[in-house]
Amino acid sequence: MDGTVLIADDDRTIRTVLTQALTRAGCNVHATSSLTTLMRWISEGKGDTVITDVMMPDGNGIEMLPKIAQDRPGLPVIVISAQNTIMTAIQANEAKAFDYLPKPFDLPDLMTRVGKALQSRRTLSRSGTEQGTDGAGDGALPLVGTTPIMQELYRTIARIMNSDLPILVSGESGTGKSLIAKLLHNFSDRRNLPFVSVGADDLTDLDGPAKVLARAKGGTIVFEEIGDFPTNVQARIVTMIDNSGEHAPRFIGTLQGDVPSALSDGLVRDDLYYRIAGATIDVPSLRERVEDIALLADHFLAKLDRDGASTGRLSDDALDLMRKYVWPGNVRQLENIVRRLGLTAQETSISKAEVEAALRMQPEADKLPHRGGEKLSADVERHLRRYFELHGGDLPPPGLHARVLREVEAPMIEIALDATGGNQAKCADLLGINRNTLRKKINELDIKVTRRRKLM
Repeated sequence: MDGTVLIADDDRTIRTVLTQALTRAGCNVHATSSLTTLMRWISEGKGDTVITDVMMPDGNGIEMLPKIAQDRPGLPVIVISAQNTIMTAIQANEAKAFDYLPKPFDLPDLMTRVGKALQSRRTLSRSGTEQGTDGAGDGALPLVGTTPIMQELYRTIARIMNSDLPILVSGESGTGKSLIAKLLHNFSDRRNLPFVSVGADDLTDLDGPAKVLARAKGGTIVFEEIGDFPTNVQARIVTMIDNSGEHAPRFIGTLQGDVPSALSDGLVRDDLYYRIAGATIDVPSLRERVEDIALLADHFLAKLDRDGASTGRLSDDALDLMRKYVWPGNVRQLENIVRRLGLTAQETSISKAEVEAALRMQPEADKLPHRGGEKLSADVERHLRRYFELHGGDLPPPGLHARVLREVEAPMIEIALDATGGNQAKCADLLGINRNTLRKKINELDIKVTRRRKLM
């Protein structure tokens, strides 16, 4: 890399590490713990790229970005922050930062971003707005998390919130899809226009689409769980999007489950998908970010505390147990359990035993998390209904019961065998059937068994 990098961070260790790494990479580096000094360097024309922390002893790094853009147009600024929330990502985007990176950061990743900044020599406009979040709420945002997958979600939201692209938000039940849709509206240029949440019933009548467009008045229309909309209603949405008029609203759809499955299962019409998925956001499940559970629990308990309820704090053992749970209901389920524990805790430290008691009442093995935390039976029912529909007015061929059982039983046994390394005794125990019964089914279903050492 070739160029001069200005660093502003009140953490001496971070200044030292970045200075050494960038110097070894061929850069000239000036580092300071003061925003005042940084701004003086910038006004003097020093630096080809800036790396700045947000919370500094003498000011806020993000609040300096408009002044930097005024003094040195095109100077790329990379914001790093321990205040790694969606709010920070949005503010950095609105202030037209070149990039935003949460602490603790991956050093090679930051070096790559610095290289891109030095190469560009100008700030990349990423669908930003003028600074300010009027009408956006009190900052108590619904998204809490510091894991890399959540930080990437924050950056995605910040990049697309002010575009006119329609957006499809997918994910399991309880992950916060509707909250993200509301967030996209509240921090967008349309924040002062109506936000209209639409269900299938709102579009049943022929004049339903016209009524919804009239209510939106160029704001935002959200179709909640479009996979549950009948196909004829989905067709009306297609027409509605195609003929939304001069002052078209922004369209957002939420979808329970994943997009490929919804398309292959016929839950979403292809023509609707092509129109609603101008940009896509896949919201991670809680199982994909278990390290956020402690932060989320503290967040929910702090809300109780602010409401005047007497709350405790989760013990380390209790948190460890929570991290091992499958969470089919995701963040919504976690919030309900944590709130209940906070209200009923006998001591200031919520124990592992109290968490165990709460989790015993929750869905787990008998309610398999599948496609958004639904029971497996719900997905089977959906497939069977579509199977019957494909036969029109005729009935399917006889022997349906055996065919369905075979289709479910074969993959279940194959997966169980794989999980147990081909050990039939362990597999039979896992399935809860006799070993002779398992052998018989393996032969009947023509399942290939491969013995291997299981590493997990």
